[in-house]
Amino acid sequence: MLALGANAQEDRHFGPTQKVEGYADRTNPIPLQKIIDEASPGKYIKLEPGFYTGPVTITKDAISIDGEGKVTISGLGEKSVIYLEANNVSLKNLHIIESGGSHDKIDCGVKINGNYNVVSDCIIEECLFGIDIFQAEHNLILNNEITSLSRRGMALKGDAIRLWYSKNNLIKGNYWHNVRDMVVWYSSENTFEANKGVGNRYSIHFMYAHNNRIKDNYFYENSVGVFLMYSEETVMTGNTIMHSNGVSGMCLGMKETSSNQILHNRFIYSSEGIHVDVSPFVPEKINTVMYNEIAFCGTGIFFHTNQEGNLYKYNYFHNNLVQVEAEGKTANLNRWQNNYFDDYQGFDKDGDNEGDTPYTLFAYVEHLWTFDKDLKFFYGSPLLLVLDFLERLAPFSEPKMVLRDKTPIFKWTKELDDKLNDKL
Repeated sequence: MLALGANAQEDRHFGPTQKVEGYADRTNPIPLQKIIDEASPGKYIKLEPGFYTGPVTITKDAISIDGEGKVTISGLGEKSVIYLEANNVSLKNLHIIESGGSHDKIDCGVKINGNYNVVSDCIIEECLFGIDIFQAEHNLILNNEITSLSRRGMALKGDAIRLWYSKNNLIKGNYWHNVRDMVVWYSSENTFEANKGVGNRYSIHFMYAHNNRIKDNYFYENSVGVFLMYSEETVMTGNTIMHSNGVSGMCLGMKETSSNQILHNRFIYSSEGIHVDVSPFVPEKINTVMYNEIAFCGTGIFFHTNQEGNLYKYNYFHNNLVQVEAEGKTANLNRWQNNYFDDYQGFDKDGDNEGDTPYTLFAYVEHLWTFDKDLKFFYGSPLLLVLDFLERLAPFSEPKMVLRDKTPIFKWTKELDDKLNDKL
């Protein structure tokens, strides 16, 4: 399954679809604002190869600017490079560099405050923020490669793409790396599809952002893959999130969030597959977690509280150090149904591929971590293995019951694997 996922990524392209070289010679800089000012609305501008300077402001609708991969536009370290304050504008095949460095002013490569614009096949680098979408709708951000200021440490870099009070935008085919985050604040009904994020802090961080779609993305080697905070009605399908860095690295974080559908994803090779904190926030608005592979993690799903109301069904848990951990009393206030756990110890005498007895997860030696988290460092050591064996053989304290799946899957079959790969 992991090999199939890797092959799928190799077949998919991220970033510009044609070569964007830019223009290195700075000896004859060309002010871009003059060219924009002389253009009439609706004009197609094919820039000649060269080094152009900004900052530049576009206020005329329906202008198209094409650099054909041989144009560099520099902000010369002042403010944002391009201010897009019009509608139906197209920017493509451009090398955009050297914005200012102010977080307060959100200095970026492209600042969009208009609707129905397209930014495609651009390389944006040495800009604090990549693209800022501010109170804007129906914009297309396609096949761009975005990095932040290389001279700054991670915490002082900017975000690859930033959405603020923006709706119905499509973010697709982009590749962002070595940025701080990619953030979606107070923004709804946006789609994030087939993007790749590597080496960042948060690949996508949602805050008060509802009814968004996250589909077929690849997020590797970030501290956090996707974090849903105070957000509802997210549909997250077909994503691969792996190698989330650090002891607190997580593939998916859910904090005070409700009515989300987490379907057909792979959460692998991370400290935590899914981190759940007071979710669902509204008890009757359940989160549905189905057909996900949660594997090779320190903890498959970590519950920060005793929150109830999530549905976990047809998930594929395997090769995790701990399948599910509950920092509170239990995770059994949620519904567990037809999940596969590779440590299930039971039989299937009637051949219906459901275990004859429930899968019940108890915390034995893991219970020690409740009193001293540093003990987790010694997980897998001979001493803790012996303690765990003795606890299971003849418990000298009552183990904590974490969860019970009354109808566990006995064997993960090709049919179930096909359903796992059936991306919505």
